[in-house]
Amino acid sequence: MVKGNKYGTHRVIEPKGTLPQPAFKISNDMTIFDNEILIDVDYLNIDSASFTQLKEEAGGDVEKIKTKILEIVQERGKMQNPVTGSGGMLIGEVEKIGDDLQDNIKLQIGDRIASLVSLSLTPLKIEKILNIKPDIDRVEIEGKAILFESGIYAKLPGDMEATLALAALDVAGAPAQVKNLVKEGDSVLILGATGKSGLMCSYMAKKMAGKKGKVIGQARNIARAEYLRETDFCHKVIIADVLNPTNVLEQTLKANGGNEVDIAINCLSIPNSELSSILPVRDKGVVYFFSMATSFTKAALGAEGIGKDVTMIIGNGYTKNHAKITLDLLRESETLRKIFEEKYEK
Repeated sequence: MVKGNKYGTHRVIEPKGTLPQPAFKISNDMTIFDNEILIDVDYLNIDSASFTQLKEEAGGDVEKIKTKILEIVQERGKMQNPVTGSGGMLIGEVEKIGDDLQDNIKLQIGDRIASLVSLSLTPLKIEKILNIKPDIDRVEIEGKAILFESGIYAKLPGDMEATLALAALDVAGAPAQVKNLVKEGDSVLILGATGKSGLMCSYMAKKMAGKKGKVIGQARNIARAEYLRETDFCHKVIIADVLNPTNVLEQTLKANGGNEVDIAINCLSIPNSELSSILPVRDKGVVYFFSMATSFTKAALGAEGIGKDVTMIIGNGYTKNHAKITLDLLRESETLRKIFEEKYEK
């Protein structure tokens, strides 16, 4: 075996000199380098923004979604949606460990792991797509993938099903970031509060804001609002159109005693929601964009255009200890775990 670059640049085909994530095409030759790990993949969890786009393009036709995924992987050597630029994550079994890594990592052949780096930079080869579950963005495959030396992962826990852990770890960066951002007494708006990341962020935000804080969860209709109220993860629930920023502002002000919020967290899977996140936040407040559909240009110029002096944070998918923090939420909250089990443990 030959040692490759720690960050995977040896796999980049086009354009040369870039890292694997922004590269258009990488090598998905499954012969590993000395500092790589080969994984026998069971499931892909396509990120929400990407899967939403794929479903819309395919008109909901599962066979067309399959074809598109195979085309993307064949063309790029990785699962990176050409429209959203995002990927997702995977779970599988460790099949081979490069010689240089064997004494430096706590992994053994046969261990079941979840990748905590994006599919948009992960060399992937799909032999066959066995099944797609569009309602939970999951793709069951026969295939292989490679983790670079710098790639992070989590061993799957023994106290929950692999598919349950996969669903939670797919959004692990969000609740872990919220834990760092939200302080006692903060008022927090969660856009997309009824989705996977939104529920976890709502629960974590309420926990961190404490008795003096207020968490406002946004839902798109009456049914979703009632569902969110039943979880008791938010102090207030609003029904608002995230593509109508003034509507979001009006409903937020009503729910927050006429005041703008300290923090807004965007957990949506659709584009053009930047100003709905920025407008309800007070000057010197914080806007956290976890959504992969976020446009930097729209956020930056939009904030400028409405004269909002806010700190805007891009949702880094990695935060220290984010896997443990997120899985512990499922262990801590019976309600959250039940929701995830009913929807994702299948």
